Amino acid sequence: MKLLKRWLLALPRYLWSGWGAIASLLLLMALWEWGSQLYGELVLPAPIDAFRTLIHKLVHESAGSQLMITGWRALLGFLISVLIGSVLGIAAGLSVTAAMMSRPIVTVLVGMPPIAWIVLALLWFGATDTTPIFTVVVACFPIVFTAALQGGRTLDGHLKNMAKAFQLPPWMMLTDVYFPHIVSYLFPAWISALGMSWKIVVMAELIATSDGVRAQLA
Repeated sequence: MKLLKRWLLALPRYLWSGWGAIASLLLLMALWEWGSQLYGELVLPAPIDAFRTLIHKLVHESAGSQLMITGWRALLGFLISVLIGSVLGIAAGLSVTAAMMSRPIVTVLVGMPPIAWIVLALLWFGATDTTPIFTVVVACFPIVFTAALQGGRTLDGHLKNMAKAFQLPPWMMLTDVYFPHIVSYLFPAWISALGMSWKIVVMAELIATSDGVRAQLA
């Protein structure tokens, strides 16, 4: 009963907090319409026309299937980067030696622009699905790896000492001590990597493939 009462009391505040997002979207639509009126339909189509065309392509043309292809590539590359980056980043965060060994590799991955990886992947794998997926992996991996490393490195030493004092088993230390702390670093990195994966995969498709969203943009 107390939980239900608390939920009902918090509901108006939750609903009110959503008005900010709705207001920002309405402001964006207004600016979009104003820009269309200012520069003309040829330069910037009106929002209603853009949404009408999008719905028509999704329903009557192959845009839906092409969007699925791009989404599959982005999601697969994202999941691979999350898996490898999280595991290796946690290992590097818990081991100084692993952190020192991984630093030059991560520096190279961060320093190279995605377009360079696209060209290299195109030479290595050709115009196949592997090229955009590989590019997403190498572009998102440093983001996830760095967050996992920081999460493993910044764990409070007092918590580890307390866990050892109470003689917690290894699996409980992992799930109750390390995991909650590291996830607080990993979750924002996963969100950033997910957004980047979509941008990278579309860029890679424009150069390396003939299907996906690239087919609708061409």
